[in-house]
Amino acid sequence: MDKLILLDNSTRNKLISKRSGESKFGQHVKLLSGISNIYEQLLNLDVEYVIFGIQEDIGVFANYGNPGTSKAWDATLKILLNIQSNQYTKAKKVLVLGHLDFGEELEEVSKFNSKDRNHIKRARQLVKSIDKHVAFLVNIIVSAGKKPIIVGGGHNNAYGNIKGTALALNETVSAINLDAHSDFRPEEGRHSGNGFSYAYAEGFLNKYFVFGLHENYTSEKTISTLNLVKAVKFNTFESIEIRREKKFRKEMETALSHISKGAFGIEIDCDAITNVPSSAMTPSGFSVKKARKFVNFFGAHDNAKYLHICEASPKKKSKKQIGKLITYLIIDFIKA
Repeated sequence: MDKLILLDNSTRNKLISKRSGESKFGQHVKLLSGISNIYEQLLNLDVEYVIFGIQEDIGVFANYGNPGTSKAWDATLKILLNIQSNQYTKAKKVLVLGHLDFGEELEEVSKFNSKDRNHIKRARQLVKSIDKHVAFLVNIIVSAGKKPIIVGGGHNNAYGNIKGTALALNETVSAINLDAHSDFRPEEGRHSGNGFSYAYAEGFLNKYFVFGLHENYTSEKTISTLNLVKAVKFNTFESIEIRREKKFRKEMETALSHISKGAFGIEIDCDAITNVPSSAMTPSGFSVKKARKFVNFFGAHDNAKYLHICEASPKKKSKKQIGKLITYLIIDFIKA
């Protein structure tokens, strides 16, 4: 657990902006007292949700994407702690754990050139190491009977989420992924584009549904692979939002029937949401409203075991808006 930086009282208090007559979310969430015996601490706490961040964009670099996803946790934390605590937000059900810090690895990769094959190879080795930390922490949280909410990083971290949950429950885990891309690409070394294919190949992923693939950015080879694997189903953004061949609500029900017979995780790639600064920002995607409905719909099912919000890449001007977006999605999951 050497990568885990706990959120402590001092940091929390500095981030909360108190106002007379108001009670903030961050004033009522639980924190851990220390880094040791995390499992036992979680087991004894009366909370349902454990929120933590992942500060890395190495998986994105290893996939030739645009960096910046390491900043999503900081963009979210202050916004989250400062929303209102009321009967809707349910702060007392929540523990804010802190974040996994990969500063050393980020420093190393900052000197890399994406055109250098050896640099890409090294970055993919680092992603494999990150996988272990993510899977271990998710395993602890799920083993303690809590639901992790994971914020930030690249979509490479879906692998650790799935593996950690599967090992905790001693069963394969399914996944629903709101995404413009399948992230089911070949096992060519770990990166943000193959977290689900690795999880499936290694026996951790059971059923998989990709919701909202962009037809312009999905290769024929990937489509053939998705059609070939019976455990995988998908729809496209264009079939729902452009040609209107399929209805959004009906497609959510179809996806739920595919993945919900056992435990499943909810994956939200911000690349799928219109104009959200991300590793592959799109001008044509699902609205924020539909993304929120998506989280609420799947989060309401008893077998939903975790929520992962990834690939957001905040810039200075967009930091606050991304923090608000991710906070809305977190609270929608908790409300569900």
